This record gives sequence, C-alpha cells and structure tokens, in this order.
Amino acid sequence: MALLAGVSITWYTWLEQGRQINASDDVLLSIARALRLDDAGQAHLLALTDPGTASAETPTEAPSALVRLLDALMPSPAYVLGPHWEFVAWNDAQERLYPRLPELKAPRRNLLWVLFADPSARDLIVDWDIHARQALAEFRSATSTLRHDTAMVELVDMLTTESDDFAQWWPEHDVSEFETRLRRFAHPSAGELTFEYQQLTPAEWPSLRVVAQLGLPGDDSAERLAVRHYLV
Repeated sequence: MALLAGVSITWYTWLEQGRQINASDDVLLSIARALRLDDAGQAHLLALTDPGTASAETPTEAPSALVRLLDALMPSPAYVLGPHWEFVAWNDAQERLYPRLPELKAPRRNLLWVLFADPSARDLIVDWDIHARQALAEFRSATSTLRHDTAMVELVDMLTTESDDFAQWWPEHDVSEFETRLRRFAHPSAGELTFEYQQLTPAEWPSLRVVAQLGLPGDDSAERLAVRHYLV
C-alpha cells in the first residue's frame, strides 16, 4: 500500500497506528486512489482529517422561500432537512405519505430515526433494507464534518439503542454520495406509489437540503395519494 501511495513504509505504518503525523490532502488522496475509493470515499477520508470542531445549530423553521418551494412542488411529497437530517418543514403531500410526521418531537423528528426506528416506515417503504442502507451511507458522507457535534453524537447513540439494524450497519462505515433513484411505497389507502427521489441544496442555505419525491411521466401516484387522503 505504501508503494502504491508513494509514501514510505514507516510513515504509512505510523498512519495506520494512529500516530500524530502530518498528512497533506495530496498524500491522503494518493492513499485514497491506492485504496480505489470512489469520490464519496475520498471526500470522507479528507473530512476525517478535519479537527471535527464544526458545529451546526438545529434550525427551528425553514426560510419562508423554501416553504413556498415545498408548496409549489405539490402534489409531490417534499420536505426540508436540517444539517443532522432533522425535518425542518414539509408540504401537505409529505404528511399524507407519512402521517406521523407532525406528532414527532425532537430529536425523533429526524429522517434517520423515521427510517430505522419507526416500524410504520418499514411497512411503508418497499425494499426498506436497500433504501435504509443507501440513506445511511449518504448520511455518513453528508455529516462527516459534524461527527463530533453534540447533536450528532446524541442522535447516533439514540439510534444505536433503538434500532438493531442501525447498530449493526453504522460501524461498517459505508459512505455514498446522493443518487437519484426510484422509491416505492405501500401506502395503506392509496396503494403502491412510485416517486423519483431528488435532493437539492439551496445556494443561500447550504446547511439545508430540499428533498422532493417527484411523480413519473404517465404515473398517477401523486394524484392517488391526494385523492385517497380525502376519501379515508
């Protein structure tokens, strides 16, 4: 590995032993390429060398412009996440898709908690294990600089206690960049729904992210979700 990365064996041994040595970004990227890490893995490796003092305050509400954006996305379910993936705002369609959202209180009003600790979410999401693993890898990558943040530590501790799957998968250290994908839901009244999962980062509020679940051409999932909501 030292040969492939272009560093001395002694230096690389010290690195693996966790000794206090200086490693430039260029050297770390050489090691990442030798390990054949993808872009997300390389970015995560660089983030791990950060002192980890970054902190993110949990926003109490989303900017009004983002709330209007969520409304404009109707009838597609959409929501805004904070830096720890806490739900900051959502539109009516998202509440129809996941009715428990308004009743959740911090710190459980969080996408990771919903995915891993709420049994109703497992029943709702088709192929739950695939989507949960992908979301967990994206979460680790997106929150690398917050790994020592108090809220982050508390969230991980809570999920480790309340979800056996999270406790098993979190130590695997998988990372991934966000990927557009289809997500299917087994809704109790609207039937099977299919949406395209998209994520946007507002330039003005980079610590927030807008997640939209868009309808597919020729598919009526969003419309059925709206109609069934009012019929039940």
